[in-house]
Amino acid sequence: MWRGDCNGLDIEVMYLAPTDLQEIEAVQQAVMDEMSEGSHYQSLSTEEFVKLLTDRTLIGAYYKGALIAFRALLIPPLDDEHLGYDIGYPFDALDRILYQEVTNVHPDYRGYGLQQHLGKILMKELEHGSRFDLICATVAPFNIPSLKDKFALGLRVGALKQKYGGKLRYIFMKELHDDWRPTGETTWLDMGDTEQQIALLKAGWYGTSMTRDGENWLVKYER
Repeated sequence: MWRGDCNGLDIEVMYLAPTDLQEIEAVQQAVMDEMSEGSHYQSLSTEEFVKLLTDRTLIGAYYKGALIAFRALLIPPLDDEHLGYDIGYPFDALDRILYQEVTNVHPDYRGYGLQQHLGKILMKELEHGSRFDLICATVAPFNIPSLKDKFALGLRVGALKQKYGGKLRYIFMKELHDDWRPTGETTWLDMGDTEQQIALLKAGWYGTSMTRDGENWLVKYER
């Protein structure tokens, strides 16, 4: 799939198979062991990994023959929680939406930009394919690393809603075969200003980037 240098690491990236399950879960466990209390991380079960592997939507980076990172996409079920509903996507096109799922980088190999590198490889694969038209993801406000990752990959915020039993989440989106272009209107809002952000999003604005202002994080909105 891809082989080359990633900020000093000579890695090989490939689609993972069910035979890689033990290595995948070992990387996830190493990540979980390093997590601080109150982390935003949500681990996947063996059954969830098996689905990703069966759907062939999980890629991994190998260094010197060992799996050091993986990143997954998810073909979601067409249920009431589907993110397409949150962004007003047509009902008859929901099966054309793919989700960005979990990314794990072994703690020994942080700092090489592997998460974003794997994300860019996946996005290129999707843009060259014809099976899906839109990619979506959810991220909690103030989960700064994940927010930075989504913006860096060209996704934008299309909604801010309570999901998964009342948890506040940004709903990110990106067209895979078209380019969205703003008209030039721009404003910045504090990430903690939930009501104003929701109002702008409902009025057709999108969150396109973020920045730090002292102790606060601001989100750039455009339309």
